[in-house]
Amino acid sequence: MISRLLRPLAWLLLAAIIFVTVSPIDLRPHTITTVDGDRALAYVVAGFVFAIAYPRQWKLVALFLIFGALAIESLQYLSPTRHARLHDVVVKAAGAALGILAGRAVYRRLQIRQRIKTVPAQG
Repeated sequence: MISRLLRPLAWLLLAAIIFVTVSPIDLRPHTITTVDGDRALAYVVAGFVFAIAYPRQWKLVALFLIFGALAIESLQYLSPTRHARLHDVVVKAAGAALGILAGRAVYRRLQIRQRIKTVPAQG
């Protein structure tokens, strides 16, 4: 049930990542963390939400987000104020992987809890 509720949020997060990555540098939000911290955190959150939203397709989600980081970063070649860098792709891909692993762990823990609640007590 929660998976279906999180699907629109996952896609909105990805849309926000694409917008921030491709838009002119002036439109980039300013935060209190480092730029690499922002990149990693955005992909950690997106990976986490995608992993819970699509728990049975988590491997496909991993491929999608990790290779998507490369594709989205490459889109910066279309903007004169942006520059694509391999370092940025690595940070984003690592964030996505970490988020997916965390999402998988949380989802599996929730599944185990649910099974424990539905198993009738023996005795």
